[in-house]
Amino acid sequence: MVDLTKGQQDVLDGGGHQLVTGGPGSGKTTVSILKASAIARQSLNSGQRILFLSFARATVSRVMEAIDEEKEIAKTEKSRIEVDTYHSFFWRILKTHGYLVGLPRILQVLAPPAEAIALSAVRGGFDKDSKLNDEEKKAKTSAETAERLRLATEEGKICFDLFAGLVGQLLHGSDKIRRLISEMYPYIILDEFQDTSGPQWTVVKALGVHSTLIALADPEQRIFEFVGADPERLDHFKKEFSPEEHDLAADNHRSKGTEIALYGNDVLTGKFRQESYEGIEFGVFEHNQHQAYAKLTTTVLQARKRLIATGRRDWSLAVLVPTRKMTRLVSDTFSEPFGGFPSIAHSAIVDMEGPILAAETLAYLMQQPTAANALAELVQLICSYLHGRGGNAPGKTDMGDAKALKKALARWDVALLAGKQPAANSIIRATESVLSKVLELTLTGDPDEDWVAVRKVLATGDCTRLKAISEDVRNVRLLERGTQLRQGLGEDWRENGSYSNALEITRRAFVQDHFSTGQKPETGVVVMNMHKAKGKQFDEVIIFEGWPVVVKKKMVANPDRIVPTNLIEAASSQHRQNFRVSVTRAKQRTTILTPSGDPCVLLLDADD
Repeated sequence: MVDLTKGQQDVLDGGGHQLVTGGPGSGKTTVSILKASAIARQSLNSGQRILFLSFARATVSRVMEAIDEEKEIAKTEKSRIEVDTYHSFFWRILKTHGYLVGLPRILQVLAPPAEAIALSAVRGGFDKDSKLNDEEKKAKTSAETAERLRLATEEGKICFDLFAGLVGQLLHGSDKIRRLISEMYPYIILDEFQDTSGPQWTVVKALGVHSTLIALADPEQRIFEFVGADPERLDHFKKEFSPEEHDLAADNHRSKGTEIALYGNDVLTGKFRQESYEGIEFGVFEHNQHQAYAKLTTTVLQARKRLIATGRRDWSLAVLVPTRKMTRLVSDTFSEPFGGFPSIAHSAIVDMEGPILAAETLAYLMQQPTAANALAELVQLICSYLHGRGGNAPGKTDMGDAKALKKALARWDVALLAGKQPAANSIIRATESVLSKVLELTLTGDPDEDWVAVRKVLATGDCTRLKAISEDVRNVRLLERGTQLRQGLGEDWRENGSYSNALEITRRAFVQDHFSTGQKPETGVVVMNMHKAKGKQFDEVIIFEGWPVVVKKKMVANPDRIVPTNLIEAASSQHRQNFRVSVTRAKQRTTILTPSGDPCVLLLDADD
């Protein structure tokens, strides 16, 4: 029997629309699962289900795992709880009814890497966001939106950013569709509700007309205001639906027996009520690269030793850092250590635009293309990689490099058509050399071995762009994450004696992987940006930030800090909320590593 608090029991006993608030580990998810079970048992008609919606696939996976492990829920009840991401749910609606808002009948998802390529020309016309004034930022956003809408209405290619807005139009324009959805899902649970954007809130209002909504929220855990989450969203929900309100803020189930949640709450106010907190450790390092990474490495090795000693095989240790750049640097340090340290087996959660586009290039080469246009197609894939690897901020160097490649290919083709040898110093020559070496490979039909074999050719070849691709593709690990790509490539080989369709199989696998809810929570050592830790939990967490660069006893830069430049005047509520989220991901211990000469300002009492 689950030992419920009074607050959780009140949620179970309540009816109608409900708003359940509480901090990290307060039991919101647990009670929502039990609530869903009770609804499935008592209130559903044949064919109906409870829908549990969350933003992150990691959260969806954790909820699905929690449902599977809950012994008090009958198998028939579990089968009537459907857990999904907002994106996946919206996409299902758009595929069926999108024509009603002017979309073509046949639609295609434009996943982030493809979107980055499609918008690169628009984005490349502007400077970096940090250098734009408000009017220029507005103009850039308007241009991006116009291009997304053109891609959707003219080509049927739908970017994720358009999903909620289009579904909102659909649902507010058709009561029949609203009723169809509510007939299937008379009860909908909304996880992480505080981070709902404007378009998503429009959808929620429509869903709540005929379905009963249960919103789960942490008012102090808004970390997505930069993408449209509104600080007043919970008030909007109260005004719209007059829900029963349940506050679980006093409960802590994730890190029970520690004071991790207490410390996280004190981070928000900047007023620390205790000298020390059970489960919170601090470490400092000198502000130089070798000593910083030596401190991090020894801290990770000690934590890993503690967790292995528990005898559990599913232990987890997260290393959380403030920036994407640091994610890569820490991962590289663990893979190629210095000073006699051992390498640390780990996974790195990085922005995937570059790695996915790199994987597409590698997959094309696995096809060992021999057609007359093979070199041109390879160059086009390299250009797509250069256009898209920067995500929503394409680098001008990359854009210029892609332009130079296209011009060099045109000159190459002109020379060949004229029966001449292309210029000896053409930048295309190195690309052609790598393609030739790939064609000389004897592939085995084992997707893992052949993937690595092609990558090695790229890594050791003369083309600097393909070398970069070989490095980026290391971050994919798709062959490790699931069997879908491996099975697809294996079947392709068995049917054709070659990887004839490797590029299409890889592209399809990434789109399906984005919608997949079958991801297992991370285990072992995991390195990621602090933002990416939202919705996850680990046995231990280590938070590691950058350090000041000092030249002749003068600070000349202060990069990769939890608070930019580590100035207290730059510390916003968003920085405090993000830090609190990171601290409270741990179940047993959180260790915070900061430079000794310039400690993180969020660690200092606001009254000091």
